[in-house]
Amino acid sequence: MAFSTEFGILFLVALLCCVIGFYKYIYFISIGYGLAISGQGIAMMILLRDRLSIPLVISCLILILYGFRLSGFLLYREVKSSSYRKHMVTEIKDGSGMKIGVKIMLWIFCGILYLFMISPVFYRYYNGNTGCTVSFVAGTVLMAGGILLESLADFSKNRQKKVNPKRFCDKGLFRLVRCPNYLGELILWTGVLVVGVTSFQSVGQYIVAALGYVGIVFVMFSGARRLEVRQNKNYGADPEYQKYVKTVPIILPFVPLYSVEKYKFLIL
Repeated sequence: MAFSTEFGILFLVALLCCVIGFYKYIYFISIGYGLAISGQGIAMMILLRDRLSIPLVISCLILILYGFRLSGFLLYREVKSSSYRKHMVTEIKDGSGMKIGVKIMLWIFCGILYLFMISPVFYRYYNGNTGCTVSFVAGTVLMAGGILLESLADFSKNRQKKVNPKRFCDKGLFRLVRCPNYLGELILWTGVLVVGVTSFQSVGQYIVAALGYVGIVFVMFSGARRLEVRQNKNYGADPEYQKYVKTVPIILPFVPLYSVEKYKFLIL
C-alpha cells in the first residue's frame, strides 16, 4: 500500500511545518523545507513506535538533524547578515503581490514533495523491515556523508566571504564542484532512497519514492541554475571566474557539465 493513515498524518505535519511560507513565500522552499523534514522525522518515530528499533531511530534522527541544521542555518544567516538581506532583496521577490490561491497551491505542492522525499524511510519501517541490512548501512552512510558535505560547504563559503565578500568562492570543496552544498543534498537524498528501496512492497511505493527523488534532483539543478545566472551577472567580467566556470563542474564531480543556464526547463 502506497498510502495509509500514517502517511496522511506525515503529509499534514509537512504542511504545518512549512506554513511559514505564507509569511514570505520563499520560506516554503527554505526554512519551511528544513522544518518539514525535521517534523516528519519526529512524527515518524511516534507513528511507528510499535516498530521502534535502532535503525528506525537512526534514520529519523538523521532527518531531524538535517532539517534543523538547514532551517537554523538559513534563519541565522537571514537574521544576522544585513549584507545578505540587502543582496536578496534584489535577487528574490518577496511574494507580496502573489495571490493567495497561488500560495496555497505552492504550499500543497511542497507538502507533497517533502512527504514523497522521506517516503523511502517511512516505507522501510512501515513494511516491517527494522533490521540492520546492507541497504540500511549504505544508505545511512550516504545520508550522513551528505549532511557533512553540505555543512562543510556552508562553513567554507562563510569563511571565504568574510575574507573577500566580493569574490566568488573557489577554494576547498568549491574546487571539486561549484555547488558543493547542492551535491551534499543529492547525496543525502540518494541515501534516503537506498535505505528504503529494497523494502518497497508495491508499485505505488516505488512510484511515490521515485517522484520524491526526481523532484529533489530537479530542485537542486534548478537551484544550481539560479546560482549560475546570479554569479554570471556578478562576476562574468572577471577572467578568473571565467576560467573557474570552464574547468570546475557545476554540481556533479568528475562529470563535464559546466553550465545549466541554457536549460530553461529548470526554471521554477
